Amino acid sequence: MPPTLASLVHHSALKLTVRAGEDRLDVPVRWAHVSELADPVPYMEGGELLLITALKLDAEDPQAMRRYVKRLVGAGVVGLGFAVGVSYDDIPKALVDAAREEGLPLLEVPRRTPFLAISKAVSAAIAADQYRAVTAGFAAQRELTRQALSEGPEGLLAALAGQVDGWAALYDASGAVVAAAPEWAGRRAGRLTADVERLRERPAPASSVVGGPSGEDRVELHTLGTGRRPRAALAVGTAAALGTAERYAVHSAIALLTLITERSRSLNAAEQRIGAAVLRMLLAGEPDHARAVAGDLYGELLDAPFRLILAESASASAARAHADGHARVAPTPQTAAALAVADTNGDPLGGLAETVESAALRSGEAVLVVPDGERLVVLAADGGAAVAACQEYALAVQAARAAAREQSGVDEDELVVGLSAPAGPIAAAAAYKQAEQALSVARRRGRSLVEHEELAAGSVLPLLADDAVRAFADGLLRALREHDATGRGDLVASLRAWLSHHGQWDAAAADLGVHRHTLRYRMRRVEEILGRSLDDPDVRMELWLALKATAAAGE
Repeated sequence: MPPTLASLVHHSALKLTVRAGEDRLDVPVRWAHVSELADPVPYMEGGELLLITALKLDAEDPQAMRRYVKRLVGAGVVGLGFAVGVSYDDIPKALVDAAREEGLPLLEVPRRTPFLAISKAVSAAIAADQYRAVTAGFAAQRELTRQALSEGPEGLLAALAGQVDGWAALYDASGAVVAAAPEWAGRRAGRLTADVERLRERPAPASSVVGGPSGEDRVELHTLGTGRRPRAALAVGTAAALGTAERYAVHSAIALLTLITERSRSLNAAEQRIGAAVLRMLLAGEPDHARAVAGDLYGELLDAPFRLILAESASASAARAHADGHARVAPTPQTAAALAVADTNGDPLGGLAETVESAALRSGEAVLVVPDGERLVVLAADGGAAVAACQEYALAVQAARAAAREQSGVDEDELVVGLSAPAGPIAAAAAYKQAEQALSVARRRGRSLVEHEELAAGSVLPLLADDAVRAFADGLLRALREHDATGRGDLVASLRAWLSHHGQWDAAAADLGVHRHTLRYRMRRVEEILGRSLDDPDVRMELWLALKATAAAGE
């Protein structure tokens, strides 16, 4: 504890006597200052014990003393020491009364106690307090280091909470709470997500204080990491401002957590290389080799049903679609709705990776995330938090697209995701193919995410809404339409009725309201015009799909 007026009064060598302000002696003393100026306030910083002999004061004038004391109190002076036996044999009543009125502690300093002795006592007490704080800080640093090495971030947070007599929480790169101590602090930390997001937008390192005297508590937020973009954040909540020892503990925790975070980045890079090798083995049909290489790194992920996720930026998707002969799906602006899920600084694939990894970390799941050029490949447990986080992120991006489409026409990089059906290690290659198919459909439809199961459970008709399919259908049926336009028959409608009734003449003729011989004649004309036989099932299939494609286009 820093020195107080009470500790100086109890100092046996100083022999100080309290003449006013007896109930305010517990105030800390920042320094002892001697001044005989009539107005020493311009030279005060607050927290001082002012020592005087009243050499230049009219200490017996009540009005002068009231003005003098009031200015001292306003400047933050915590106490006034008056030396008797120099200018006055006793402290004048006017000064005593003024000190009592303002509540300013007034100490009588006997003639045999030099001001220097009081200054030395204050200086020694401050030095001792600082030494205790530094010693306590080193002890806290040792304890925090021990906990970090033995228990990881959770143990470090628990030790830090004890050191500051409060609570502590760690946030990941997405702003979600990873760990908190004590356990009840998780809920409190969760309410600060928006503050953490704002802090992460500032250049690192950054810190801020939320709450305060009238709030629930005082919380300090600090970014973690050595790069331009913070990798994590630390929150420390206390009932009051941190003291010197507590400040040492917090700074030690920041340094240790930064080391852990940066080490985790290096480990993640190595893990990605292993993950890429494991993925290649799975796709090559070598699940046993993949398990041997992975070891315990991915837990039971390679043994339980998993989903394979393929993601790429919309610009890459558009280029790929153009190369395949498809119409370009223009990416739309990435807005705050998507950034609220993960602040990616214009990197949607990076945002998806962070979101999926953070969700897996919070739920204790294993996840395999492999950047693959312009793509991101994710292997995640079926029904787990990582898959759910991927779906939520993609939906947020799609909602952002819809909102931004109404506000501006600026194109930005976006996200397209394909999700396979549940699969096992033996079927990894098939799952990859399913994810590619779903990705292709998402690209064509301008959607952020498509699940392969959605395609299998739905109709094939939406897949016909494609420029290439419509061009094929238009070319195949053009000659029949041109024939019908001359008024010499209704071959297109007759073909549609005949195919819909699986070639049953009577049922199709009844639908058209014509005789079956008329329908037979029309079908022969179809064969003659197209130069193809309707007995060929491939021809019938192509014609049916062409009719459905034109119907879907409203033609």
